[in-house]
Amino acid sequence: MSKDKDEKSPYGAGFIAACIVVGAVLICGIVIIFAGGDRSAHAIAPAQQPVEAASVQPTDEPATAPASGPAPTNSPERQTGSCGLPAGDQTVPAEAPAVDGWEVSRKVVVPRSSTYGPGTTDSDGFRHCFAHSPTGAVYAAYSAIAAIADQSKLVPTVKKLMVPGSATDSLLRQAAAGGSSSDASTVQVVGYRVIAAEPDRVTLMLAMPVESVYMSANLTLVWHQGDWRLQPPPPGEAVGAPFSQHRDLSDFVKWSGI
Repeated sequence: MSKDKDEKSPYGAGFIAACIVVGAVLICGIVIIFAGGDRSAHAIAPAQQPVEAASVQPTDEPATAPASGPAPTNSPERQTGSCGLPAGDQTVPAEAPAVDGWEVSRKVVVPRSSTYGPGTTDSDGFRHCFAHSPTGAVYAAYSAIAAIADQSKLVPTVKKLMVPGSATDSLLRQAAAGGSSSDASTVQVVGYRVIAAEPDRVTLMLAMPVESVYMSANLTLVWHQGDWRLQPPPPGEAVGAPFSQHRDLSDFVKWSGI
């Protein structure tokens, strides 16, 4: 059986169990991924191809640019985010980025860099202020997984992490109705694959080991008000979906502190 077919035929018991674990961490009780074993509603999309290492130009504008047009290239708003980190190198990171160190955030091991962020860590442990670059977005994605791993801080995390809008409002209502818990399982991110990189939007897959396989989740980060924010899913869909199963990390950039 080919590797591609292996990723498209994920419905063994081990895969479903792994999805439940990953989904519980990513969704924090907001959405049940496999309710009643329903497979048709959660078919896994074909593996997406990574982008080639390329250069993109940041705008440092919000996701929706004003009608007057983007700021000039040499504008300070285009060079730094809300924490003053320079946008820096705009190359898509095809190799593991340099780190100053790895640290534990809400039980998840995440990278730290004076170049890429986080520039600020709140009193509740939420990490934000990342460089306006594809590498900064990768750093932000790892911290996003850590942020949503703690169900006891779910509502404030959604407010800080997600791009504001009706979809985020829906998540907040469901989070408030579902209560909070400090007993969530955690997963560690061990690799990434950049799917698409635009100046203000980066889509990537994050790989996490679950039992004997690797699971991947899809995240889209949007540059909003000087920082990377997570694009929420449409109401009723799962954060991180579609999930996929992988035998190994050959399609990912291996990057972890564990």
